[in-house]
Amino acid sequence: MGKRLLRPEEAANFLSVSKWTIYRWIEEGRLKATKVGPGCLRIFSESIEELVEKNTISSIGNSMQAC
Repeated sequence: MGKRLLRPEEAANFLSVSKWTIYRWIEEGRLKATKVGPGCLRIFSESIEELVEKNTISSIGNSMQAC
């Protein structure tokens, strides 16, 4: 993904979640973001990569189902 800053909507599209989930994950500390102006929030792409890597599983067990 490279060293980019993403808008909440872009991050949401990339992760297939709502922008409200992105805001919640920022508040919870799951994603790192910065304000670049009044009302302008940007998410670090490296933070998204870390979230994906951290939650990647190698196989799906019997108790888990893919969506």
